[in-house]
Amino acid sequence: MTAIKAVNWNRQEDDFTMTFWNQNIMQFWTDDEIPLSDDKMSWMNLNDDQRELYMKVLGGLTLLDTIQGGVGMPRILEHVDGLQRKAVIGFMAMMEQIHAKSYSSIFTTVSTNEEIDAVFRWVEDNRYLQTKAETISAYYKSIDSKKSLYLAMAASVLLESYLFYSGFFYPLYLAGQGKMTSSGEIIDLILRDESIHGLYVGVLAQEVFADLTEDEQDEARETFNGLFHFLHENEEGYADEIYSKVGLEEEVKSFMRYNANKAFMNLGLEPFFPEEDINPIVLNGISTRTKQHDFFSKKGNGYIRTIHVEPLTDEDFIFN
Repeated sequence: MTAIKAVNWNRQEDDFTMTFWNQNIMQFWTDDEIPLSDDKMSWMNLNDDQRELYMKVLGGLTLLDTIQGGVGMPRILEHVDGLQRKAVIGFMAMMEQIHAKSYSSIFTTVSTNEEIDAVFRWVEDNRYLQTKAETISAYYKSIDSKKSLYLAMAASVLLESYLFYSGFFYPLYLAGQGKMTSSGEIIDLILRDESIHGLYVGVLAQEVFADLTEDEQDEARETFNGLFHFLHENEEGYADEIYSKVGLEEEVKSFMRYNANKAFMNLGLEPFFPEEDINPIVLNGISTRTKQHDFFSKKGNGYIRTIHVEPLTDEDFIFN
């Protein structure tokens, strides 16, 4: 009978997992630390098309985070070797649930229950969102070999580093103009999390890929390329459907291609699309400078949790 092991953080399993654990801890946040009520006046100044789009993109993001927190990360965690690695992925799964809840907090601040219910019905009926969700979930649920584990991890990286961004675009676009800035702060916090989630799972995926046979690697590449092309076509349809009323669909597609290249690089692959400029207003919305300035009562995306604390000594008060 094999003994069940306890995770031992005093002996590192590799040279990077502890770094990712510490980074996740430093970035920890919850939605109630952001003063969303500050956005009420900004919301009233948006027109009907803008408000409808904002609600829809948040609804779509909620669906993806629900899958990632409830299916994706837990399924990958089961098949990853290393108890410390499992712990990091478990923490990231919890953060995905916080992301999903944070969108509901924004909804509650600006909308009625009837409007919120209508958005979630729209999510269930939207063919592009459902195709995206079903496709990614299928890879998570079919892990039964190293090759299928790699493909599930690659699908996770596509979700974290690419597929979220058609939804992130509009909140960033408004925040870059000084509108809905508190909600934009939450999007910035989520972006900060997703960047390390995609990078960490990408590193693990590269390890799994290296262990595959040459034939398995060829099959995995072919399947991954087919998956990406299918999802990208679906994303373009999604962008056309929801952004055409405000005339931003082409800007969104540029942003999607920009982030698709990031996903490829997280998997150790060459960028797929040629380099191109993205909307500078969106870049302004991604600014790492916190938009909240009351340090003592609120946390923004400029907040970093202290994890290394040293006691003061007499020498600290000697000023020469």
